[in-house]
Amino acid sequence: MRRQGRISAVQKRDGARAPMVKRLDKALGLQFPAGAMLIASPLAVAEAVEQVPAGRVITMGGLRAQLAERYGAEYTCPLTTGIFLRIAAEAAVEEGDGGRQTPYWRVVRDDGRLLDKLPGGAAAQAKLLLAEGVACRAAGARGWRLAPGVLP
Repeated sequence: MRRQGRISAVQKRDGARAPMVKRLDKALGLQFPAGAMLIASPLAVAEAVEQVPAGRVITMGGLRAQLAERYGAEYTCPLTTGIFLRIAAEAAVEEGDGGRQTPYWRVVRDDGRLLDKLPGGAAAQAKLLLAEGVACRAAGARGWRLAPGVLP
């Protein structure tokens, strides 16, 4: 049996299911309370991130809240949002300058730490943010974070 080639991040982003709201009748832990939960898509995450202007950042929590409001849900699944952000980021890198310009580096953790799972890691994210005038600092073994007072 011949093995299929790997699916590119662009194919994952563009070929994913549309966002859907799933009703949870009972809580499935602290991150998944009962209610209307949005399971976004890589494309929906990319579209939301593309609305963040240069020189600004959005937290993962802020991103999830925007998506939930846009699709009429009470909250957005935190697990899939992180996965979909990574897919959108990897697709943007794959496409380069000729493709969809998703500024994935403008998304940070809720506490201001940079995301080490994005292309190039937290150091690359810091370099891109610094180039846009967003103050960041090295945080020792904990990677990089926004400078005090930068969080939205």
